[in-house]
Amino acid sequence: MVMTFRRHIKTNHFSCHSNGVQSGGVMKKKATCKSFRHLKRLLRENDLPVENFPAVRIPDSGGKVLTPQQEKALFLKAVEGVIPLKSVNAVAMPPRRLQTRHLPNEDDNSLICLEDLIENGRGFHVAYTPEYIEGKGHDVPHEMARRLHQGQFAIQAHIDLHGMTVRQAREAVDKFFHQAVRQGLRMVLIVHGRGLSSPVEPVLKSHLVKWLHQGSWRKWVMAYTSARICDGGAGATYILLRSRPLPKRLRNPHRI
Repeated sequence: MVMTFRRHIKTNHFSCHSNGVQSGGVMKKKATCKSFRHLKRLLRENDLPVENFPAVRIPDSGGKVLTPQQEKALFLKAVEGVIPLKSVNAVAMPPRRLQTRHLPNEDDNSLICLEDLIENGRGFHVAYTPEYIEGKGHDVPHEMARRLHQGQFAIQAHIDLHGMTVRQAREAVDKFFHQAVRQGLRMVLIVHGRGLSSPVEPVLKSHLVKWLHQGSWRKWVMAYTSARICDGGAGATYILLRSRPLPKRLRNPHRI
């Protein structure tokens, strides 16, 4: 094994040198490691002399695996007689500016989510708003209402009640349910609007909920929820119909 040491060592990564005097074979000042990325510029700007020293040849170990103590002995033999660099030739590297990393706090994350919600609509869920409505009938699991709101059932028919009075809307809903039941439809959509112009509450929306709970079509309603944004959001309602009406003995006056 041949190990070559020169006074000025060039590598692809770092160079290490020590500034100080040798006393009893021990260097007193701390070693410094500098990157060689700007070495040529430093040598050119400061006009530093580059000295060449003869290579030191270390005897080959013959392929044997050396112990840490043997490697240390070889290294000490290789650097025997090394003269420390004079401090007068030392070049002070310009201080590197440390880039401070800004860690977002809870308020920053909330602001980012709010901006994304306003600009792109991401993160908005109708089910988390006061306008969300939901109801389910006798022995209908809550999972059914969740699936209904998520749009897992295909819409087979829909009706738009915009511009109608309460009386007109009631007649239109009765006719719509009559046709849906006769055709054996199971999933329908009723668009009623959010009622933002109403002074107190959405008129058509509140009446629709009342009809689903107390009207003649209550026995056919399995579950209902507010629609997804793409289908009208809080201004529309998904309604899941039964294949056959619920018997009167199973109807609860406080539920569908």
